Formats: sequence, C-alpha cells, structure tokens
Amino acid sequence: MKILLVEDESEIRKLMKFNLELDGHLVDEAIDGREAMQKFTEYSYDVIVLDLMLPFIDGLEICKKIRDVDQHTKIIIVSARDGVQDRILGLKLGADDYLTKPFDLEEFLLRVNNLGKRLGEKPIKLREFEFGANTIQFDQYFAITANGQINLTPREAELLKCFIENKNKVITRKQILQDVWGYDVYPSTRTIDNFILSFRKYFEQNAKEPVYFHTIRGVGYKFTP
Repeated sequence: MKILLVEDESEIRKLMKFNLELDGHLVDEAIDGREAMQKFTEYSYDVIVLDLMLPFIDGLEICKKIRDVDQHTKIIIVSARDGVQDRILGLKLGADDYLTKPFDLEEFLLRVNNLGKRLGEKPIKLREFEFGANTIQFDQYFAITANGQINLTPREAELLKCFIENKNKVITRKQILQDVWGYDVYPSTRTIDNFILSFRKYFEQNAKEPVYFHTIRGVGYKFTP
C-alpha cells in the first residue's frame, strides 16, 4: 500500500517507517500538520497513519479536513492521547482505527494491514443501473437515454460506476483519478471535465442545467440520481 506517515517525533517516525517498508509498503513522511495536508492534496494514499499532537495543524483537524472531501482513504490515529473521549472523538471525525502509544509494533502492522484488506473488498458487480429516463447496461457497454441508445467506452463505463458507487456524495478529482485511472496513469483533471460534459449531453434533459452530474467548484463532482 501507499502510506502517508504523519508523526513529528523523529525516532518514532523512523521506527514506524522502517517497519512499514519492511512489510512491503511505500511510505511518505510528514513531520507536521501543514506538510501532511500538502501531501494529501498533491498525492493519493491508501492509508494515513496520523498522530494527533502535531505542530501547526493538529491531527483531529487534519482528520476532519480529509473526511470533508475524501471518504475513501483509510485513517488510523496513533497517539499518546489514551482517554476514552479522545478515541471516541477521533472515530467520530472519521478515523477508521485508533491505536494508543506506546504500542506493540506487531499490533500496529496488523491494524494497518487490516485497513488494507478493507480497501481490497470488491463491491458487488454492477450490471445495470437506472436513473431518470436513463438505463446503463454495463455488461454490454451501452446506455438507453431519452435521445436513444448510446455506446459507452470502457473508461466512460468505469467513471459512471465510480459515480454510482458514490452517489449523493461529493467526490474529489483526486479520488476519481485514483479509482478510475489508478496511480500510474494520471491524466489532466481537464480530462474528467470533458467526460462530465459528455455525460451531460448523454443523460441530462438540459446540459446547461444539470440535474444528475454536478461540478462542485474547487472540490470535485457529485452524482445525484
């Protein structure tokens, strides 16, 4: 997995990074809250290992900011704050797991890898989906719309699946690039904009006043079937 390790104590960070890499993961480091948010904005990660007591922006605020725009990336808080209320608040703000310091390295690696297994869970295969006057046949790569039948490219079908699996949620451009294109072949975000324009022509009654495919300025997109 690709992991962002956010920890300001250098000895703990080195130990965690060494063991994560020994376990086969790719690890980026951030030593404070600002650097963590910068790297989260610029790159895609499977898991974020997050300390709470950080310079500039604390871990709880980072967790909240990430969850405002990204429900996909897994977050495990690793903190010396061991109170019940600290754990409850961290989980309420969207963390997937919470481990207190000092911790056992084997348990830490096990928890991180368990989050990875949850990333690997595959949704039920989507064969057909209806919204409004539109029906998408994913197995046969076509859609029936108010304007007739439209053939879909494999990339269009994958992008539509991404929207349907995240329906009624705002999804970031970064999440779409990660889910549909993968890490290695990142197109320009303008490419996604062009796909959205096509979807509006295909499926909207009025492409200039979309009902289904919305652009959320500065963040990403939202599909409301």
